[in-house]
Amino acid sequence: MFTTIQDFVKEWTFESTATQRVLDTLTDASLAQRIAPDFRTLGQLAWHITTTIHEMLTRTGLEFDAPEGEEHAPASVKVIADTYRASAASLKNAIESQWTDAKLTETVDMYGEMWANSATLRILISHEIHHRGEMIVLMRQAGLRVPDIYGPTREDWLERGMQPLV
Repeated sequence: MFTTIQDFVKEWTFESTATQRVLDTLTDASLAQRIAPDFRTLGQLAWHITTTIHEMLTRTGLEFDAPEGEEHAPASVKVIADTYRASAASLKNAIESQWTDAKLTETVDMYGEMWANSATLRILISHEIHHRGEMIVLMRQAGLRVPDIYGPTREDWLERGMQPLV
């Protein structure tokens, strides 16, 4: 959990930038990729990450502009990526302007449980990382090159003349 707003902002900036890089790599055609019938498409996962920012954090009392709900994903990767970019920035600005460090220890009802605001921020980031991982698998299936996030990708190793471990 976070103990300062600045700690959250630092981690959010890194993780939301990583998510943005993933979204910016998608193509309109790749949005239909799914692991199997009756599972979310790559586009729906991307839109879910994008809309969860507002859906989750406004439950804490934060006020900021961002799309709400789980409506169907747009068919345009540009719309999804641009909306995520705006939502991530809007959340950062809202936390910096509306909360103090003391607000992190306050609890609110989140989905029938009482969560500290600091826990909600941690869960938001973990939730995004979880779905970003699912998206990367679908991106590979769709033939897209995935960006490096926590280290080099297979393609990065090959470009460096090294043999990646299998």
